[in-house]
Amino acid sequence: MMESEKRTIVHLDLDTFFVSVERLVNSKLIGKPVIIGGTSDRGVVAACSYESRAFGVHSAMPMQMAKRLCSQAVFIRGDMDLYSKYSRLVTEIIAEKAPVFEKASIDEHYLDITGMDRFFGSLKWSRELRQRIIKETGLPISFGLSVNKTVSKIATGEAKPNGELNIPPAQIKPFLYPLSIRKIPMIGSKSYRLLRSMGVSTIKTLSMVPPDMLEQVMGKNGKIIWRKANGIDPSPVKPYHEKKSMGTERTFDKDTTDVKRLKEILVGMTEKTAFELRQANKLTGNVTVKIRYSNYDTHTLRQRIAYTSFDHLLLSVVLELFERLYNRRMLIRLIGIRFSDLVSGHQQLNLFEDTSGMAGLYQAMDYVRKRFGNKAIRRAVFLK
Repeated sequence: MMESEKRTIVHLDLDTFFVSVERLVNSKLIGKPVIIGGTSDRGVVAACSYESRAFGVHSAMPMQMAKRLCSQAVFIRGDMDLYSKYSRLVTEIIAEKAPVFEKASIDEHYLDITGMDRFFGSLKWSRELRQRIIKETGLPISFGLSVNKTVSKIATGEAKPNGELNIPPAQIKPFLYPLSIRKIPMIGSKSYRLLRSMGVSTIKTLSMVPPDMLEQVMGKNGKIIWRKANGIDPSPVKPYHEKKSMGTERTFDKDTTDVKRLKEILVGMTEKTAFELRQANKLTGNVTVKIRYSNYDTHTLRQRIAYTSFDHLLLSVVLELFERLYNRRMLIRLIGIRFSDLVSGHQQLNLFEDTSGMAGLYQAMDYVRKRFGNKAIRRAVFLK
């Protein structure tokens, strides 16, 4: 038996999460096609209900096209604060019960419950956890249970909507083989087109392609994708409480009370760290500001926020925390910021805007920074 087959991994995924939260606060939306995103024609779809998907609507589609396909839908601008609140509520329920869990994104979790069979029964335990989440939050959620993260995630996709699926070791290949290669995590539209051009459409066919050939045409990810097609995935569930934060500090050569200069430094720190967040495909849900006075007294203030990686949203929080924290007007020796409560995921908030201009602006700035260095583009406060 392979090492990965000794594990018991649960993948939990909230069904059409944004839509489900909106229906929770407005029951009139239940059963209706719902589309969430920028409400003007220049916006894009952030999320959509199963009813609207039946008309061909999907995430990241231009809103103008979605309106043509499903004009009878209810169109809603998103509320990231509300979604973040419910995401944390689900995480708290899981944290209370699961021995080890990883928050993979705002709406999905991996749990390693290896050994649970000795005391309780893995499937029974997973079912009871799912029912508790549904009961306490009112949100529909699905799970897949198997020997590793890949098979469990694919099983969750097949269990939706609002279902569960257990794939024991002997059933992995019979389960995976008939499915489309689209079901494999890591295979995006570009990889899908490449594999289809090679005549590969099912996971079974993909599993039979020599791994060296896949590596030649797809690079280093080729062998990883081959392993996934064969139900092999040794990647661990990374405990959520150990998930790294991102931040930076600065100790001054000479202690200072220059508030204007301190704020300029905080702006620079926030820009730099937010850029690092986006490069790592992370969102933060917690901001901390730290100051150390000349007498070495150290103080911090922390604030939970809606998940984001945008400078302009993080800056307002950082500067507000500094204003509240720096009330003694003593000389400062050190200043720092830290972004924690990190989850994977692209910035969602831009999808609720009426234009894609903000997202485009950040993409353009990040492109310049990657090419010419982090200081290539900075806010006007630094132009002196």
